Amino acid sequence: MNPPLAEQLRPQRLEEYIGQTHLMGRGAVLEKAILSGNLPSMILWGPPGVGKTTLAYLISKYLDRPFFTLSAVLAGVKDVRAVLDNAERMQKSTALLDSPSLFENPAPRSRNMQNKRPILFIDEIHRFSKSQQDSLLGAVEKGTITFIGATTENPSFEVISPLLSRCQVYVLQTLSSEELDVLIQRAAEHIGNRYHFELVVEESAALKRISGGDGRKLLNALELVAGELMADTKNNGKGVITDRLVTALIQQNLATYDKNGENHYDIISAFIKSLRGSDPNAAVYYLARMLAAGEDAKFIARRMVILASEDIGNANPNALLLANACFDTVHKIGYPECRITLSQTAVYLACSPKSNASYLAIDAALAEVKQSGDLPVPLHLRNAPTQLMKELGYHDGYRYAHDFEGNFAEQEFLPEAIGGSVFYQPGNNPKENEMRHRLKQLWKEKYGY
Repeated sequence: MNPPLAEQLRPQRLEEYIGQTHLMGRGAVLEKAILSGNLPSMILWGPPGVGKTTLAYLISKYLDRPFFTLSAVLAGVKDVRAVLDNAERMQKSTALLDSPSLFENPAPRSRNMQNKRPILFIDEIHRFSKSQQDSLLGAVEKGTITFIGATTENPSFEVISPLLSRCQVYVLQTLSSEELDVLIQRAAEHIGNRYHFELVVEESAALKRISGGDGRKLLNALELVAGELMADTKNNGKGVITDRLVTALIQQNLATYDKNGENHYDIISAFIKSLRGSDPNAAVYYLARMLAAGEDAKFIARRMVILASEDIGNANPNALLLANACFDTVHKIGYPECRITLSQTAVYLACSPKSNASYLAIDAALAEVKQSGDLPVPLHLRNAPTQLMKELGYHDGYRYAHDFEGNFAEQEFLPEAIGGSVFYQPGNNPKENEMRHRLKQLWKEKYGY
């Protein structure tokens, strides 16, 4: 049985690697580290199908390092410890072989030890629990292994701080149109050589559009189309790929083409837009699509926490509380039980009134900060812990709100240069209309509420 086309075309040398020129181009940061042999432990963060696994393998092959690989989906702490024990034995064996004589300079030995340090690659490191990640710390710290983790999720959220601080984070990008063209050409030549079938790629726009910069996704689609062409006996050893053909065949075979749930970004986008658009039925449908494809429940929950502030905000402050409780519940009980909590939260968020006022407010304020820089804080708002500060007028004139009727005292809080600026405009919904009314009562015409 033939392996998938993506596996057949997996590069065997660094020179064959496609993409990530910002990391692997001439003089780029990762290329320098590889050439020097002083390879740091690292996290490769990027979307699916951009070459994270391939890059780790090629690095180990180029440096002639022992290469251990684990999948975070399947491996446990026991598996990690077994690999680390094996790596430590290899390190000790190398140390004995390379032990210098009394007359040798020990410096070359230390470089030699670094050059032979085993590489441990863990795919989908974001799926490792805290205890599993903890089990790596000692080996990374001591240099028993060079650790390479791959993740599609933001490592700031999914990788524990002690491990993250010991690793360089390299961000991998989707493949460009030109890089996808190289991959298509390479695939067409491979099919011609292996199957004695001439594959002419007359048009590639549909293949590239479907791939979304994901090399594996592109090759899966190309393999499906090529298979259909080769199966048609009327083609007589030659097939032509057009955009129309690709679109028709992919739509007919969507389940085959995307059986691993790699349209992750399209589905999460549809899910978020359904929540924002107040359609609970579509939201639950896309939630089910993600769960059925094996999407990480924590990823879904975290996106709902973001949406609760970005798209609902103060129109319904309870939305953030429920979304955060959902995130906590997912951590505590896991899948499949947490699917019910995810569904409850998705329905609630979809049915909630919407407001992006807080989201717009912080972006407007950040734009002002970028433009006006570090404006001085008004003197009356500054603390005055020393006599000198008091003499300079710090805190002078500050009006303590609770000393006044209604716990409000009108005064200027913004820097003088931007006094009266409006960043927050309450949304048009019952909760924020109440807030608008109160602000207008307090500030009269100052902010135009």
